Amino acid sequence: MSCHDPYFAAAAGMICAPKHPVLRRPSALIRAAKAGQGGWMRGRALRRLLGVETLPGHEAVLARLYEIEARLNAERLAGAASYQPARHVLVMIALLAEMRAAAKARAESRAALRLVTVPGKARPERRAG
Repeated sequence: MSCHDPYFAAAAGMICAPKHPVLRRPSALIRAAKAGQGGWMRGRALRRLLGVETLPGHEAVLARLYEIEARLNAERLAGAASYQPARHVLVMIALLAEMRAAAKARAESRAALRLVTVPGKARPERRAG
């Protein structure tokens, strides 16, 4: 399985993001996280999940969410009494939303940095000075 085919990855219960590990989770968990995307309120939910007043950038939030999710998944796999399925779903909702927001921010950043070339000119003109 790979993340090259997003439909296949989603159907297989995988979450893929650049620079982050591939998560293989139960399909019910992924479906619940996708269903929760509509009601996602970034500021309020992330402040509560991360325990911070001021939110860092998307990449820092993603790194922190991956840490929290890894701990929750370890609890799930161990059958720990402390495991909270509702919290795990909330963290997965946050991961999906932040991955989407980070991808959008990267795309906007790349678009802003694109160089506009003038047809017929290989280099900008130098000013006589």
